[in-house]
Order: sequence, then C-alpha cells, then structure tokens
Amino acid sequence: MDVLGDMLAVARVDAALMATFDARAPWGIELPARQGASFHAVVAGTCWFTADDAPPRRLEPGDLVLLPTGARHGLASAPGMPSRHFDDGLKRTLIRPTGELVIEGPGARTRILCAGYGYDTDLAHPVLSLLPPVLHVATARPENGPWLRTLLDLLAHETGDRTATGSGTAAVRLLDLLLIHVIRTWLDTAADTGDGPPPSWLNGLRDPLTARALAALHERPGHPWTLEALAATVNVSRATLARRFTRHVGEPPLSYLTRWRIELAARRLRETTLPAATIAREVGYTSEYAFNRAFHRIQGCPPGRYRRQPAL
Repeated sequence: MDVLGDMLAVARVDAALMATFDARAPWGIELPARQGASFHAVVAGTCWFTADDAPPRRLEPGDLVLLPTGARHGLASAPGMPSRHFDDGLKRTLIRPTGELVIEGPGARTRILCAGYGYDTDLAHPVLSLLPPVLHVATARPENGPWLRTLLDLLAHETGDRTATGSGTAAVRLLDLLLIHVIRTWLDTAADTGDGPPPSWLNGLRDPLTARALAALHERPGHPWTLEALAATVNVSRATLARRFTRHVGEPPLSYLTRWRIELAARRLRETTLPAATIAREVGYTSEYAFNRAFHRIQGCPPGRYRRQPAL
C-alpha cells in the first residue's frame, strides 16, 4: 500500500498548471500567500528566491521550490531587486495569448514553470503541514536528481506547445509525479542530514518497520486490528512495534488507526449520501455509537453535522 499516495488522494491534492514565466533582467515579483501549495521550477537561466525573513537563495536550472502551504514569497533576477506585487492587474498586463507570463528587458533570460496544488482544507492539513514552509530540491543530487530532471524536462516539453493533443492533461499528471518525487527526495535528504520531520506518519515512512505497519493499516483500515495482529503482520513483537511506531509517528498504532478511519469517514460523508452507519461499518466500526463518539472527538462535531457543514 502506498501510504503517501493514499494520504494525497484522501486530501484530494490536485495539481493545476498556473503559468510559464519568461523574464529578462532586471525584474522582480512578489507573490502573495495563497490557499494551497505553490511550486516553481527553473528550466533556464537563474533567479533569486526569498521567503519570510530568510536570506535570498539562488536557484539554478533544475532547481525546484515547493511551498506546501502557499506562503508569501518573491522571485527576482538579483538580490534586493525592487519587486512588483503579482496581483490580477499585473497578471493581465504580462500574460500573452499563448498563456505565458512575459517580462521584457535587456538582460539575461530566465524561464520558470509555476504551478499550484489545491486541496481539501479539511483533510489536507495533516499532509502538507508536515513539510517545511519552503522545500528546495536541486536535481544535481545524484540519488534522485536524474529522475526529477527527466520529469522537469518532460513538463517543460508539454508546456512548450499547449496546442499538442493532451498537453494539459500530461502536464497535470507530471506535476502530480513531481510532488511525490520532491517529497521523497526531501525525506531521503532529511535522513542523511538528521533534519527530518517531527514524529508523524510522514516521518514513519523513513523507518522500514513503521512503514510496513502503516502500509498494512492503510491497505485494510476496516480490519479489526489489534496490536498483536499488526505485530504478527510485520513479524515483530508487540513491544517492538509499539515502541518503534510511537517513536516515529508520535502515537501508538491503534490511536493512529482511529484517526485515519475518521479521516476516511469524513471524506465519505462529504462525497457520498451513504448513511453514517454504513460508513461506520466500512471503516471498521461495528457500533455506530462508538463511531459517533470517535468522530466527535477527532472532528469536533458529530457525523451528521459535519456532513451538513459547507466544505472550506
């Protein structure tokens, strides 16, 4: 079971190509915070990236920057360059009939692919909030770089001719793949540097034993799991499983399972008209009363009220 893919699917994290940005120095733009994740990939030239109070960082061809929660940030041809606020008015001024955003100038050219990822804010927070506010990945890294560079080259190709059959669909699928590879690369880098995420399911994927246990729970969330049954599935003692899982994930296996079942139930409540009792059985509850109590404790309201509330 692909735990990361399962989490992204439940949170309905979907890519949408925003723009191809083509600029010649001197230039600078400031992009406001957005609801969702922001993504930039430099395919030609160089630029400087800023976010919050961190020092500017130079982006080379093949560098990718992901802002998982859409933080405010800036891009410029040089550090300290005056920036224009990227609002709807500026966007209309710069955009070409081809869909490219172009800034003319006498200097060196930079080409950046800019995209966004939308998500269900009720369900995506546990996924994307586990990542750092800014995630910078360079394709020069030998372990993962070639794969990322191949995906980036394909994305640049698909966005180069938007009249090609299926180019829009291909670009969105490639952005989905890029997101997974960027997260995977960051996890590998964090494992090497020791600067990994705090205890969470994402951190748990870095530990082989915990990852196997997570995969089992995600593959069969409605199974009547016990700690003993899960330990037998991953071939370790109950004590070892409980210790390793809790250290990496931050809570015991069955506590994690309860929260995951409720997240699955929340999605079913929003996307279907199935009775709450049916959904409760799907996610592993034989008692509707126990399901209602667990749902209220985790989501802050009973299933019926949750279903009637408008999605954020």
